[in-house]
Amino acid sequence: MKQFALIGASGYIAPRHLKAIKETNSNLITALDPFDSVGVMDSYFPNADFFTEFERFDRYVSKLRFDKAIHLDYVSICTPNYLHDSHIRFALRHGADAICEKPLVLNPWNLDSLSKIEEISGRKIYNILQLREHKTIIDLKKKIDSSDPNKIYDVDLTYLTSRGNWYYTSWKGDKTKSGGIATNIGVHFFDMLNWIFGDLISNVVHIHTHDRAAGFLEFKRARVRWFLSINEDLIPPQIKSTGQRTYRSIKIDGKDLEFSDGFTDLHTTVYRKIISGNGYGLSEARPAIEIVSQIRTMKPVGLNGSYHNFAKKSLSNHPFENTK
Repeated sequence: MKQFALIGASGYIAPRHLKAIKETNSNLITALDPFDSVGVMDSYFPNADFFTEFERFDRYVSKLRFDKAIHLDYVSICTPNYLHDSHIRFALRHGADAICEKPLVLNPWNLDSLSKIEEISGRKIYNILQLREHKTIIDLKKKIDSSDPNKIYDVDLTYLTSRGNWYYTSWKGDKTKSGGIATNIGVHFFDMLNWIFGDLISNVVHIHTHDRAAGFLEFKRARVRWFLSINEDLIPPQIKSTGQRTYRSIKIDGKDLEFSDGFTDLHTTVYRKIISGNGYGLSEARPAIEIVSQIRTMKPVGLNGSYHNFAKKSLSNHPFENTK
């Protein structure tokens, strides 16, 4: 039975990690979150010790290791993006491997530093890249890998997920903490595209505001026009009329890729791979982090070149700008 600690127990994604720990027959010893609305833990690990202060949590983990000879195998990290680096370092200092949500870190150079710490500590850092475990995505990769190696695919990626005014007050609305919209809601798609279509060749940003971003990515095997937004007004009327607040579409050579289902157990699948020694590490996380880091710092070129159809529509009711 593997022994876990979890940082970020009250967050949206935490229940998936709690479920994965439970379903891999592992044990959660302790958890940390500055907010104490963590009743969800009762459904999984009611006997786990819980802390709201990092200092007491840190002391408790040290006492487990040095006073009680209880060794943590993993620390699961479900905290705001800008804290991932620090919490990963915490895990490795305490002799545990780190399992961290996306994005692993905000900048590529953070990976360089973590790689050195990983080597010195002898511990491992794993990233949750669950789309790589989705059956439809796996089947697509197999299809692309077995196709004519000279064929270049045309891909349109659209992801609209409505967020209320709370978003801009939270850490997610602060680009220095979340990395901005492309990082916060797009990094898992960019990882998927890189994994399927190969190395990145070029990266162009057409629009980048506080609530939407669009651009063009050229991979070895694909030309990708992408559009991301958290603005409900941009959801197509036919989707909005059904009461849905999210619209997700991937078209490959004009054909829809349907992968709405099959997300339920992906975190558990990733956890099982990690525990068996086959998780996704720093090298797998790097390409998507490099992509979103470039997007964050590039100057938008406007509607020039090959741009997503939604980019033009979105500018009709929103002034072109780079920052909030």
